[in-house]
Amino acid sequence: MKRLLTFLSTLCCLSFNLQAQNKTSPSSLQERMQWFQDGKLGVFIHWGIYSVKGVDESWSFHNHKISYKDYMAQLNGFTASKYNPEEWAALIKESGARYAVITTKHHDGVALWPTKEKHFSTVKNTPAKRDLIKPFFNALEKQGIKKGAYFSLIDWSHPDYPAILRDSNRYKMQDDLARWGRFKTFAHNQIDELLANYNPDLWWFDGEWEHSSKEWESEKIKDKILKAQPWAIANDRLLDFGHYETYEQTIPPTRPKKFPYWEACMTSNLNWGYHPDDTNYKTPFQVISIFADVISNGGVYLFDIGPKEDGTIPAEQVHILKELGKWNKKHEEAVFGTIAGIEAGHFYGPTTLSKDSTTLYLFLQPQSSGQVMLKGLNNKINKIRVVGTNYELTHQVQSKMTWGNVPGIVFIDVPAKVNDTYMTVLALELEKPISIYKSDGEK
Repeated sequence: MKRLLTFLSTLCCLSFNLQAQNKTSPSSLQERMQWFQDGKLGVFIHWGIYSVKGVDESWSFHNHKISYKDYMAQLNGFTASKYNPEEWAALIKESGARYAVITTKHHDGVALWPTKEKHFSTVKNTPAKRDLIKPFFNALEKQGIKKGAYFSLIDWSHPDYPAILRDSNRYKMQDDLARWGRFKTFAHNQIDELLANYNPDLWWFDGEWEHSSKEWESEKIKDKILKAQPWAIANDRLLDFGHYETYEQTIPPTRPKKFPYWEACMTSNLNWGYHPDDTNYKTPFQVISIFADVISNGGVYLFDIGPKEDGTIPAEQVHILKELGKWNKKHEEAVFGTIAGIEAGHFYGPTTLSKDSTTLYLFLQPQSSGQVMLKGLNNKINKIRVVGTNYELTHQVQSKMTWGNVPGIVFIDVPAKVNDTYMTVLALELEKPISIYKSDGEK
């Protein structure tokens, strides 16, 4: 009887543990990535000592634009004196973004948290003398925004890292594996600190190009992240172990096929960090146009800002985020929680679909009026709405083959009065889930 009770007790514990694991761990990649896919928009934040002089983050000394000594002297001018993480989080919320990624440490090795490793940090080495990550992550949580940690795998300041300048190294990794081992221990320890104290939802790795997945021990990094936070995701710059693909400063011309999930990260002007000499800012229309194109192809848009050394965000970037937020609020149903639209060629512009594929959203160029054309739609259209308004539009179907299966061409009447300031969106409510005719037709 005692053995039976012990066996039943063990069985119950196993069952409980399996149930707990099912509740705390995603059962599929789709389940893990759903919030990311639905979220569509993130805000990237490049903030560090490079904002003192407004130079390129890390690259300025690596590429000999500035001496390493002068670059690191910026430690003395980084104050974060006007840093207000609650205002940052509120602005990100207003933009419509569902996640934010901040540079916890760039290639220069300066950590924005109180690392216990013997290395640079804003707490030990700058007038800021504070942890800049914790209050921001707390503010994001209050706003219901997912927390993303950018982490540079390379560290050009660390004495045990091989590379430092574009044309010089401290040593060759293959010649001193013990030294390389010390660096890996240091880097993994910093990742452990971020895991234990900040629990990021998303890891945005960078700097992977200087070593292989095996040399970085990427699998070990992945395992420790998922053990601490089973729902965490990482970009593909963890090499063989990322969950989604990252495109930098570009939009793929066609829908990417390597990963089912992808992200396009882009600057607000020409630089990632604060550059007072760079006034080439994107307009709100340009940002919205990029955003629409990205989500049309099933991607997620990560829009970058670069705060000043005191923690204030440039007015131009605030303006873009606020205008983007107004547009997102008006067109929320066509953006968030949607899926990729129809293939290019059927409509000359971005498109998205509701998850049940019964509503097709058409994104129009600004000041569109007269008629817009849609090809290959097999469905009956029940209604056409202008998203965010009370307007309903009329349409005609021309060249429909009544004796065959060619669906004809849909022309939609769009009066000038319905135009949005930046981009008008139409919702085509269909009788059934969308069906697109892809044949060349009968000849």
